[in-house]
Amino acid sequence: MAELYLPPLRDPVRRIGAHAFDFSRQVVVMAVVNRTPDSFYDVGRTFGLDAAVDAALAAALAGADWVDVGGVPFAPGPALPAEEEAERVVPVIRRLRERSDAVISVDTFHAAVARAAIAAGADVVNDTTGIHDLELGRVVADSDATLVITHSLAAQQGKGPRTQFPRPEYGDVVGEIGAFLRSRIELAVSLGIPEHRLIIDPGHDLNKNTLQTLEITRRLSEIADIGLPVLAAASNKDFIGETLDAGRGERVSGSLAAAVFSILQGARIVRMHNVPESVAAVRMTEALLGWRPPAGALVHNMGEFNE
Repeated sequence: MAELYLPPLRDPVRRIGAHAFDFSRQVVVMAVVNRTPDSFYDVGRTFGLDAAVDAALAAALAGADWVDVGGVPFAPGPALPAEEEAERVVPVIRRLRERSDAVISVDTFHAAVARAAIAAGADVVNDTTGIHDLELGRVVADSDATLVITHSLAAQQGKGPRTQFPRPEYGDVVGEIGAFLRSRIELAVSLGIPEHRLIIDPGHDLNKNTLQTLEITRRLSEIADIGLPVLAAASNKDFIGETLDAGRGERVSGSLAAAVFSILQGARIVRMHNVPESVAAVRMTEALLGWRPPAGALVHNMGEFNE
């Protein structure tokens, strides 16, 4: 029997917000709340402030360890001023922080938005542009927040946020992602962010086609070998839809399979839309790996008489 892959984490125990996570034997479920009218998955369902806050609180109550709040999609589109982006995300973060101790991240590439979100209670800045703006890195360095560094071809080539690549090309997609992430880790540390406040994300589907994203997932252990916790954001994405020929409302099973496979390849944070199903899948995976005891009473075949 093949041995289980365990990533060589340099700092497996992380304090993020009010929580300590041992990533040597624990997987974090990150819920997604998009306060945007044009999100690829929820298509504006949580654009209203009350709807966004309710969704965030419901995710935490359903067992999500972490809630990611975003105000601008990764996909190309008209620029949104930082002030307007902050108006979308900061009230959600503030109201969630008042009512929950869940880890909160802000999905932004604007330094001003990151600063306002941290002041409102965000514990993490989830930057999908790989520190395109050095000032964002400095904002994180001047706080206690954690930074998620994400790969995209736009970031790799020094392009601006939300740059479109109709036919992205790579020589070795995983090798290039690894090289980019290592260089950005060095950059983050040079800006004053210690390694124990960094998380890496290979950027499933971000300037990648389905075959490229499938290869990233198969070879995710090569990214985990870098030694920092890996975030896998595969939930409901187009590579799942194209692989299964499934519409956007039909990708839950595929998303759960991708999340579990990513965990076995070293991911320790999974960013998911369907929280109850995702929490159940992740907790079951932890139990199968021997990291978590059963949560319920042990009754089956445990007594003198069993049905």
